[in-house]
Amino acid sequence: MLKKLYYISAGEPKRLLRPIVGSVIAGVCNIIPYGVASLIVSMLYRYYADGTPLDFGALVPLCCVMVFSIAALFAGEIIAFRFTHIRAYECAAEGRAALAEHLRKLPLGYLLGRDLSELGSMLMSDFTQLESAISHILGQLIGGIITPIIALAGFMFVDARMAVAMFAAFPVSFLILWAVSGAERRVGKALQRARIEMTSRFGEYIGGMKVIKSHHLQGANFSLLERSIHSLMRNSIRAEGLLGPVYLVAIGLIKSGLTWMTIVGAYLIMGGAISAPVFATFLLVGTRVFDPLSAALMRWAEFKVISLSGERIMEIMEQPLMRGSRDAPAGHDIQFQNVTFAYGAKPVLDNVLFTLPPGSLTAIVGPSGSGKSTVLKLIARFYDPQGGAVRFGGVDAREIDPEKLLQKISVVFQDVYLFNDTIGNNIRYGRQDATRAEIEKAARIACCHDFITALPDGYDTMVGEGGSTLSGGSTLSGGERQRVSIARAILKDAPVILLDEATASLDPENEAVVQRAIGALIQNRTVVMVAHRLKTVENADRILVLDNGRIAEQGTHETLLAMGGLYARLWGLQQETSGWTLTA
Repeated sequence: MLKKLYYISAGEPKRLLRPIVGSVIAGVCNIIPYGVASLIVSMLYRYYADGTPLDFGALVPLCCVMVFSIAALFAGEIIAFRFTHIRAYECAAEGRAALAEHLRKLPLGYLLGRDLSELGSMLMSDFTQLESAISHILGQLIGGIITPIIALAGFMFVDARMAVAMFAAFPVSFLILWAVSGAERRVGKALQRARIEMTSRFGEYIGGMKVIKSHHLQGANFSLLERSIHSLMRNSIRAEGLLGPVYLVAIGLIKSGLTWMTIVGAYLIMGGAISAPVFATFLLVGTRVFDPLSAALMRWAEFKVISLSGERIMEIMEQPLMRGSRDAPAGHDIQFQNVTFAYGAKPVLDNVLFTLPPGSLTAIVGPSGSGKSTVLKLIARFYDPQGGAVRFGGVDAREIDPEKLLQKISVVFQDVYLFNDTIGNNIRYGRQDATRAEIEKAARIACCHDFITALPDGYDTMVGEGGSTLSGGSTLSGGERQRVSIARAILKDAPVILLDEATASLDPENEAVVQRAIGALIQNRTVVMVAHRLKTVENADRILVLDNGRIAEQGTHETLLAMGGLYARLWGLQQETSGWTLTA
């Protein structure tokens, strides 16, 4: 139970203290009127049965307690509502923010290895389930448990035989539920996987709609989504069909306590062992025990299933963050000292050794899959090497706080991502405290001021998620998105610039404009650029040629051509193909 509370609270069980207290208060307030009513009924019975004078000194206070207990019941429910429902929404909001912050600090490699739709489902659907568990299920569960405990404790003082009869079937019921707990977990896990698969397939279906339509793949592609929908249906039916009858049997056994209590009570009355008022008290209060307990059992089933969502969240929250606590050093030289790196079992870099002096322009070229982009990711500490060390300013990057290291680095990716915000704010992500004048200055340097001001709302034009659409239905071209990204990097003004195929997918006109923007960006900075088009790296201070994860050659453009090795061969191929044309 404690572990499930840990999962339900997303690792912060203290968040549940107020909801549990509110539920206990409501449970106690709920049973008080029935206990007082049984005392009043007992006094009235003795008065009518054997003429015992009414004790008004006790009866009047009991009636007053009865009136006030109804008010207390109302107040208790209000307290429980405030403690559970409001706190549930607070817990979900706090948990979502904590998860998002934790994801931001995790190694990029871990995130890229996860299904993004699964993470999105976790942030929304899983926390919605935890919210429901705290606001609705937890209260009924705690109340359904508290009420029988109070009743059993009180009844043991009234008549232990009746109390035992009343709760005799409880152990058998709980034993049945314990016996199926393993199967229940497996069924719940399968249902959870089916939900994630369906969410993933639906996201894939919507995200790939352009490809589906253009290649007329509706039927073939929809079959994957359709299978995931039917899988979810089958797993949902299996969960209800297998576990539902078990819980119904357990509830039936619990409610049989009322039958056993009636049989035992009738036998004891006939033998003169108990009085009618005692029997009536058990019947009166007993009816208030079995219904909430039965509801608690059903809620317990839901609670266990939902706790799997909390367990999934905690699997992420317990992933270790990238270590490092030192400030970024003042120096900006970059060293790879016998660096080895692999994506899982796939080796990418093997014993790579080089030094990039501050203020230099270094280009990294080589065949596809040789590890070029991986070098940039290791410099930005998106990953840590498995062997050797990446040193920044003479300090092992693993000792530096990742966020402080990235303050020193600007990265311009080939695939630009713009957020669902204004163009001005997308540039401002480079430096949050930037003024409008500073944003416009960066945009001018990046050659994007003119096309931004030509838009209806200028810098206040809203950009769709990913950067492909603008408010009003128009779109940004790849070159325009790239220039906005460069303006963002210019505004950040970091001393180290990483360029990952920044012009690879652009047409010649856009490439020329973006090259001018990049030229302004890299002035007086340490620059590392990955490029396939060797024409763009002719003027680099040094060119590193990677092949199969090793540095095959290094030097200036002229030096490498003179060597007649891999670089010269790649250069010759590009020069040869640059004049190709299509003919009928």
